[in-house]
Amino acid sequence: MATERYNPRESEPRWQQNWNDANVFLTDNDDPREKYYVLEMFPYPSGRIHMGHVRNYAMGDVVARYKRARGYNVLHPMGWDAFGMPAENAARDNKVHPKEWTYRNIASMKAQLKAMGLSLDWSREFATCDVEYYHRQQMLFIDMMEKELVYRKKSKVNWDPVDNTVLANEQVIDGRGWRSGALVEQRELTQWFFKITDFSEDLLEALDTLDHWPEKVRLMQKNWIGRSEGLTIRWEIAAGAVPTEEREIAVYTTRPDTLFGASFLAIAADHPLAKEAAARNADVEAFCEECRRAGTSVAALETAEKKGMDTGIRVRHPLDPSWELPVYIANFVLMDYGTGAIFGCPSGDQRDLDFARKYDLPVVPVVMPKDADSATFEVGDTAYDGDGVMINSRFLDGMTTTEAFDVVAAKLSAATLGNAPQGERKVNFRLRDWGISRQRYWGCPIPVIHCEACGVVPVPKQDLPVKLPDDVTFDLPGNPLDRHPTWRHVACPQCARDARRETDTMDTFVDSSWYFTRFTAPWENEPTNKTVANHWLPVDQYIGGIEHAILHLLYSRFFTRAMQQTGHVDVKEPFKGLFTQGMVVHETYSRGEGASREWIQPVDLRFEEIDGQRRALLLSSGEEVTIGAIEKMSKSKKNVVDPDDIIASYGADTARFFVLSDSPPDRDVIWSEAGVEGAHRFTQRVWRLVSEACDRLKSSEPMPAHSGDGLAVSQVAHRTLKAVQADYDKLAFNKAVARIYEFVNALAAPLARVAAGEGDAAFCSAVRNAVEILIAIVAPITPHLSEECAAAIGCPQMVAMSPWPDFDEALVVENEVMMPVQINGKKRAELTIARDADQSAVEAAALALGAVQSALNGQAPKKIIVVPQRIVNIVV
Repeated sequence: MATERYNPRESEPRWQQNWNDANVFLTDNDDPREKYYVLEMFPYPSGRIHMGHVRNYAMGDVVARYKRARGYNVLHPMGWDAFGMPAENAARDNKVHPKEWTYRNIASMKAQLKAMGLSLDWSREFATCDVEYYHRQQMLFIDMMEKELVYRKKSKVNWDPVDNTVLANEQVIDGRGWRSGALVEQRELTQWFFKITDFSEDLLEALDTLDHWPEKVRLMQKNWIGRSEGLTIRWEIAAGAVPTEEREIAVYTTRPDTLFGASFLAIAADHPLAKEAAARNADVEAFCEECRRAGTSVAALETAEKKGMDTGIRVRHPLDPSWELPVYIANFVLMDYGTGAIFGCPSGDQRDLDFARKYDLPVVPVVMPKDADSATFEVGDTAYDGDGVMINSRFLDGMTTTEAFDVVAAKLSAATLGNAPQGERKVNFRLRDWGISRQRYWGCPIPVIHCEACGVVPVPKQDLPVKLPDDVTFDLPGNPLDRHPTWRHVACPQCARDARRETDTMDTFVDSSWYFTRFTAPWENEPTNKTVANHWLPVDQYIGGIEHAILHLLYSRFFTRAMQQTGHVDVKEPFKGLFTQGMVVHETYSRGEGASREWIQPVDLRFEEIDGQRRALLLSSGEEVTIGAIEKMSKSKKNVVDPDDIIASYGADTARFFVLSDSPPDRDVIWSEAGVEGAHRFTQRVWRLVSEACDRLKSSEPMPAHSGDGLAVSQVAHRTLKAVQADYDKLAFNKAVARIYEFVNALAAPLARVAAGEGDAAFCSAVRNAVEILIAIVAPITPHLSEECAAAIGCPQMVAMSPWPDFDEALVVENEVMMPVQINGKKRAELTIARDADQSAVEAAALALGAVQSALNGQAPKKIIVVPQRIVNIVV
């Protein structure tokens, strides 16, 4: 029969309404079936979703729909990570309240996500800026205070004088604020901290249990936590070096074996000795200030030019008091790691070597590879930082680095400086406590009150929530809460005297560190329903970008442990399975060069190909523009594609199918118009093939064939079902798509026969069974098309409510095997033969192969050895 083209603009909203009317995706916490919790990292409501969102949420939706069909009780919620500076910037720039801007954006993005046909339980939706959510976050904060997991101290911070807020080290770029571009100042502020370091060892060790996480993410977290075993060594300051009351400098090192290669000590600009030197010398003070302005992230320290200034202080070598070394202030030493001081061994550390070459300090090789010659071994422009054999190290010579470590540790532990050991073994961690104070309005208020008589007083739980006031202005720099006329003034809960509220709000990482727990019962008065949270957690499959591999995941792991200690959950790890998807990337288009370069949007171009050369031309003028590199979609490069445009032109199923089909899900997918059009043609072909045969399929009972005309159809259908099922289990979406393409090609001819009225009832039943399998396996990716096809052939219920089909074991068994054929042990050919062929049949078939006959050249074999279903070996 003739059929109309598939119309996603009509079909997709209709099926979305049908799912909604039937409450298909609402999750019942009391459902007795096995649970499965799938969650994608929730979005920031910037106003529009992008193609990265489409890919991320399409992946999660495939998992949710597949697991639901497999009989699990699936929890698949959605919410909004809604606090943060962008809303305040929008308030300042557009004269709109952050709340209004945020909720307007949420409404817009929610409509876009619904248009994608995602199988979400929207009844559990919340935004982190909802009072109901941050009320419970404040309750958690109070509970953590009671367990002494929260504290307040003065801390050196990066201060942006334009945005008037604290910046993380990673937000300082070349000494300037990442948003404002202002020169960053170092200030000492009293800040609130979470004691994440209490869990350093546990957070590290538990990574080995997360065997459903990518290894690269676990390694990134291990490096961030940074456990090291070393020695704290006290270096005596030489008498009379400078006028100072200090008598020693403590240095933590993981390589005490290299002490005889030391040529200098380096201290941080904020080290007490550096401050003392700066007070005496204006040049030193200026250098220290320069160090403070520089970025203090790991990346900044590694790439910055190594700079130092000699303090004039000299220290005695701990293994040879007659040997004195200079002490430098260096821009690559941080006060908050170790002791704020290091000893430099240039031959064994590239950073130290670069520093030593710059300031003409000695470079003495003290470790060489075990197969090197000590007489000729030298260090040139590259330090040798590996293990090996000790050289130029007096009593350590000839030892391994491990042996030398132990000897030095024992020797310095036994020696004394003053009344204490000169060396002490110590385990150190790179991880620092989490500073959560932010000087901004649009965040969760920290629920404490400052009273001159009582000190810091937590807000009583019955007085929570501490709500953000709505009547604030953003016409002046700084935190509007600091200048609000009434909000900050409050009576002390303990003594009733006049007191003031804390005006710092929480880091938005706090908001996203427990949201997955709140989703399990977002209607509860307490932060969690412990029984329900224990049932759903950990999240079975968490999906999000690799950019969140460290901080968000680490903070979430800490927060779950904190919630365990405060009695809200019994689990420690929040995410059982983690998947980090690749980005969606696109060509860039521009005209002009350098500072005058103008980036062009893809929608403003047309493309043509002449003599194999592809050109991009402006629609408005026909001017040719430059086709540039393939890069991450970004507003700055204008190489973005609006999902709304794709859905309006092709439908959500096409967009979903394309972003899952082109490459492995952990790699980037290159967006191309040709690829999208190919995906669209596929959806149209599926509809055409099914709809043209639907009249006969409606009246056929789905039944696989084990013989006759339909056997081949049933075999390919059930083998594909088994393979795609395995692909979905492994999140190999692109492999599933490839198999579905092949399956549709294999079904084309049988469906055409059915449409033409050919084939008996058994054949039609086999094809009907195969089509139902196709509908089931493609449904997680293209759910609307699947529903339309299922309705066309008369399926009794919606696909979204239908169970996953079972494959027939008898139909998936391969009836043929391929066996290598060797002659005198050398492979000459391959034999494909029935799996149950007897030995004589195998021998005859092997000898009949052309390659074997050519190799034998008329010789009769002495022996033929057949290993059933494995190999044939001919001996001549």
